[in-house]
Parts: sequence; structure tokens; C-alpha cells
Amino acid sequence: MKRSLYLFYSKWYGVPIAILVFVLTNALASFIPFRFDLTKEKRYTVSKATSQLLDQLEAPLEVTVFLKGSFPSGFRKLQASTDQLLSLFKQLDPAHVQYQFLSPAALAPDGKPWSDSLMRLGALNINLTVQKEEGQSSNIIFPVALVTYQGRSQLVTLFPGASRSITQTELNTAEALLEYQFVSAIEKLIHTDKPGIAYETGHGEPVDERTYQLRVALEDNYELRSLDLTRQPLVPNEVDLLLLVKPALAFSEQDKFKIDQFVMRGGKLLCFIDNLYAEMDSFARRPDMVAFERGLQLEDLFFRYGARINTDLLMDLRCEFTYMQVGGTPDRPQNEFLPWNYFPLLSAAESKLHTPGYIGTRFVHSIDTIAVPGIKKYPVLISSERARTISTPALVSLNENSIVPDNEKFNRAGIPAAVLLEGSFPSLFKNRASLAQLDAWKSVGQSFRSQSENTAMILVADGDLVLNEYIPLFDQSGQPDPRGGVEPIQMGWNKYTLLEAMNQGPAANYFLPVANRDFLLNAVEYLVSDPALAQVRSKELVLRLLDGPQVKEQKFRWQLICIGLPLLLLSLGGLLYQTWRKRAYTR
Repeated sequence: MKRSLYLFYSKWYGVPIAILVFVLTNALASFIPFRFDLTKEKRYTVSKATSQLLDQLEAPLEVTVFLKGSFPSGFRKLQASTDQLLSLFKQLDPAHVQYQFLSPAALAPDGKPWSDSLMRLGALNINLTVQKEEGQSSNIIFPVALVTYQGRSQLVTLFPGASRSITQTELNTAEALLEYQFVSAIEKLIHTDKPGIAYETGHGEPVDERTYQLRVALEDNYELRSLDLTRQPLVPNEVDLLLLVKPALAFSEQDKFKIDQFVMRGGKLLCFIDNLYAEMDSFARRPDMVAFERGLQLEDLFFRYGARINTDLLMDLRCEFTYMQVGGTPDRPQNEFLPWNYFPLLSAAESKLHTPGYIGTRFVHSIDTIAVPGIKKYPVLISSERARTISTPALVSLNENSIVPDNEKFNRAGIPAAVLLEGSFPSLFKNRASLAQLDAWKSVGQSFRSQSENTAMILVADGDLVLNEYIPLFDQSGQPDPRGGVEPIQMGWNKYTLLEAMNQGPAANYFLPVANRDFLLNAVEYLVSDPALAQVRSKELVLRLLDGPQVKEQKFRWQLICIGLPLLLLSLGGLLYQTWRKRAYTR
């Protein structure tokens, strides 16, 4: 064998042929790319749903990622992960998929920096401080991408929130959602038919300026309409999702019958329910209030479907700060920012519905699930590890913040405050619908159904989660506009801490840009989107961290194995090679 190789390379054509084979092999590999994904969760493989969606492209799909510049390691990792994912997209459809990385300071087609256009589109920026040799430099970055197809555009958020740094857990979650974020945007651009959403208004639901951000969030991608169940004979067939937001009046049996039969025909429910009357406005006249039941009469409906929203209040040591009076007189009050345990910051549970970041809530309740055949239940939002619940009637007092909370009572972890229910639901009115109800239903051309098709619903035990507050308008100098007026802030944001952050006040660090809007969009999208795309959302990247105590204990041992042993083997190999050469060539 050795003699054959020697004769081949000794000929004049041997080396050129070897070079030619090498070049052809590399050229063939570039035209027929292949890779092996050996990770358990298939981290480097796109899903079947993504491949099928990209096959539907009929025109160029342009992706512009605004992650270019000097970033800390966390953002560089996010940049590399995005580049890697888009390269996989391009391999699947090289004729249509095009992508580039730009700085937000680059000029857009209108001659202005891209940052201006991104702000108008609603992109959140991060004021990042980068350490350089000559000192620190402040840099505004936009962890977003813009996807354009046939003249339409969608904004993709790569990292929700406004944190100046990325923790390993947050980065892992953002990476797991990258494929879904892009696929969701592409799906909206390809399929222009908008699902129908009905916002119920017949039971005291908010219809004022507090729903502004909710309407803005849904109107672009969905056919949003109002629906008064007390006046309509049924939920129209064009409605795919029925939205109940903070109802204040009781539901009659006929209204529940309409909701029930909507679910039976495969309709989706998204409910934000306050079972108790507990509002901050109640503290305007006195420092305490009693939280009492609203009497919505929805308990039997939700119980039949497999869940119960409890008449309690969830308290959590991980909570929002609020501005309240702690002393002084009515004429000269003494106010401070204090943690308010009744405003928990919930987090996403390890389930099908992923929403990075905290979710801001107001006087939220706990939820229990009930065993119902054929129904699967998944917690969606949960409390921290230091939480508790108090039963009603509950006395809520502002004076609670004047003393340090008894942490020993906050001993419950992961209390569910939102659940996802999936399956074939039994009707609440099976074997109990009256003849009058059945006749009225038949008169509108409908037939009674006792079992639903496979469908889903999400129950959230807080009606304020998707509502927004308002702050005064400010002029260019940062002062309140003398002409007056107000502007809406994002749903769930705390207006008091936001004003502190805008004015760079002493409590500015209390402001937290909660991800309530992202949760709403994720919940709606999960319920009404293609089920195959839901599998992309459920993709998880396991964070395999080293055991800290073991690393510290065995540090020197592994340094020897990983650094010393390779050097020893290399030296031993060199010594053996020199010994062999001396013996082989010494005459």
C-alpha cells in the first residue's frame, strides 16, 4: 500500500490529481450540504412544520437582523444562534430566503437610521454599556429582526425585555424560541387570512382606554370585533376565539349556554377573570378594603371543563413596587415606593406556552384543576417559590407594607394562576338543557352538541393582566406637556415606576418592563394558529449546567486531566517518534 502511494505521488500527475479531487469534494459538499445533529433535543435541526412552511414561499423572503456591533458575550451568542438558524432556513430554500445583519444606526431606504423605523414599529431597545480600552461607551441596540415578504413586513423579537445583560437561563429561553418567532412571522406573511376574535362586552367588560394596547396588539393580525352575548343569539361562525376580559356582571344560564355551544363546535376560549372585587381605587378614601366575590356565575362552566378559579388572593414576595402613603398628613402625605405582595410577578411554567420574562398581575387568584376524562391540563403562569394565598373575605390594608412581611408564611412554590386545557370537552348542559333553551337554539339553525371537537382554552385568574394604564404626555424637554393629555403605556406596566425611570428618579431601578403583551400574543397565537406550528413553540433547549460544588472541589483534578494529560501524551509521543527514527535510520 505504501509503495503504491509512493509511486502515485512520484508521477508528475499525482499531486495535481490529488488537488483536483480535494477541490471537487469541497465543491460537491457546498452544493449538497449535509450535517449530523447529535443533540438530544435536536438543537441544530429545524422542525418539519418549518420546512413545510418554507416550501410555500413564492417570492423572496428578506430577513434583516439588527444585531451588529460590539456586544457582551450573551448578545454575541444570541447573534450567532440567529445566524445559524437563518443559515438553516437558507439551506432549505436558497432561492427565496435572503438575510443580512445590520446596525440600527445604518440608513434605511427613507434616508433615516433604521432605529427610527424600528421605534415606530414598536421595537424595544436596550441601552447597553460596553467596556472598551478607552473607557465605557453607551450603545442603543435593538434585539429584533424585520421579515419582509411581498411588500409586507413583520417584526421579530429575538430577546424580549429591556435588561442590559442576558442571564444564561434567559439566553437559553430566547434561543429555544428563535425558530418559533421567525416561523410565526413568516406564517402571518404567507397566510393573509386573519382568524376572527370576538371581545365580549355584555357583562361589564372594560371598553374604555384601558383596552387600547389590547386592541392595538390584536388588530393587525386578527379580525377583532365586539360581541354582546346578551343581545346576540349565538357566537358567529366567523369567530375562532372568544375573549373574556374582566367581566363584572353575572352570566345568565342562556349566556353560558351560548359559550358552551361555541366550545362544543371547536371554538377557543381565552378568559381573564377577576373572581373578587379588589381594586386600588378602593384605597382612595380609606387605607383598607375587603375583597369580596363578584358573583360571575361562571364557576360551574369552568369546573365542567376541568378548572376552578379560586376565590382567594395570591401573595408573592416576588412582586411589583407601588407608590403609597406611609405617613404624614392628608395635606402633606409622606409617600414611598414599597413592594406590594398583591401584585405578583408571575413566570411561565414549563409547559407548551413559553413567554420569556415576568408577567405583571394585580390581585390575582390561584387556580385548581379537576380530573375530567379526555382533558389535559398544563399550568401556564405560576408564582415564585415564596408565595402564599389568603382566603376570602380578605381584608387588604395599605398598612401591611409598614411592617416586614412574615416570610415564613410565604412557603408555597409554583402556585398556578393560569392554565391551558386541551381535549374534547363535555357540555355543561348535557342532560340539563331546558326545552326552552333547545327550542331557541333550534330556531337559529343550530343543533345541540353534548361533546366538543378537539379544542383548547386558556383560563387566567387576573382580569387586569391585559389592560393598560396611562401617563401624562411629556414634551421634548422631558417635562409634562402644558397642553395636557395622556398616552397609554404597555399593558401590565407600572405607571409609577415607569415615570421614575423616565425621569431618572431614585426609584428608577424598580421599573420592570413586564411581558404581558407577549403573553397575550403567545396565548392567542397558540389557540388559533396551525397546530403544527405549536410543536415549534414547544421546542425546549435543555440547559446542562455544571455542578458548582463539584467543580470547586475537583477543579485541580480536571485541570490536570484536560491540560496536563494532553501535554504529557504529546511529549511521550514525540519521544517515542524520535526513538523510532534513531533506530530506523541509524546505520
